Amino acid sequence: MSVSLPIYFAPMEGVTDAVYRRVHHAHFMGIDKYFIPFISPTQNLVLTPRERNNVSPEVNAGLRVVPQVLTKKADHFLWAAQLLHDMGYDEINLNIGCPSGTVTAKGKGAGMLLRPDDLDAFLGEVFAHTPARISIKTRIGFFSPDEFDALLAVFNRYPVHELIIHPRTREQYYKGTPHRDVYAACREKTRLPLIYNGDLFTADACRTFAVNHPETRALMLGRGMLANPALAQTYAGGAPLTRESLKAFHDDLFAAYREAYHTSAVLGRMREVAKNIACCFEGADKPLKAARKASSIAVYEDAMERLFGDYALSANPCFSERS
Repeated sequence: MSVSLPIYFAPMEGVTDAVYRRVHHAHFMGIDKYFIPFISPTQNLVLTPRERNNVSPEVNAGLRVVPQVLTKKADHFLWAAQLLHDMGYDEINLNIGCPSGTVTAKGKGAGMLLRPDDLDAFLGEVFAHTPARISIKTRIGFFSPDEFDALLAVFNRYPVHELIIHPRTREQYYKGTPHRDVYAACREKTRLPLIYNGDLFTADACRTFAVNHPETRALMLGRGMLANPALAQTYAGGAPLTRESLKAFHDDLFAAYREAYHTSAVLGRMREVAKNIACCFEGADKPLKAARKASSIAVYEDAMERLFGDYALSANPCFSERS
């Protein structure tokens, strides 16, 4: 039996900004929600110019987007929630899954998973006063999957709009195998709407997962979408990725970044793009290495011309760890 679930594009810090989202939406279909990379309120309670531009309704017009907030302070979250709600957002995502050391050292992101009682107090304050629906993106623990039962008991106390679970611990980062058994066990332990995130890199893998996990409301794709931007489109029954469609997307994104940012920022973003889309080509190590070392626009362009001109697209283009 074929099961088609909604697809969410995960927030990928430093990549899926407003420029990327607009260009992706113009080239490929299949995304039900784009999640905006997190804003992190500070004591001053102001958005940076970059944060404000990224969540601006004007730059996201025509897209269904969900802003994400990263903080351990309930008053900071509520300030951001009110600001975003006033902009027209009816859903806000809380990030308690980011594994970055600089984030967790401050007790934010996955750092909040270390103290379930503090997390409970935080959520109690948030849900008592929030003006919007709150979804949560989480991991299953900091050190061990055994931590998740206590965390899920906390989540179950609140009307979480959607619980997005990446079934790795913080200590795993993105290594090893996701604990899908922990995710599957949620079927008997919660009535919250569940979204799955983690290591779904092909349309067939998405379909198989959807059939095997009927508790799932939607799938959130991250690295798989960065490597193959047509992944959601293919899963939805649309056209698969071709070298021509990938090059058109890359070239339009490159042009849009050059219009929006200075050269060093353009190269930084495009190196990350190149690293991911190179997964879709057979034996493309040389042009990938050149693109990732490029210190000028001309050198980057030459490397990518070689990638698209001289290398064949894989039969099953998808993310791989070799990137």
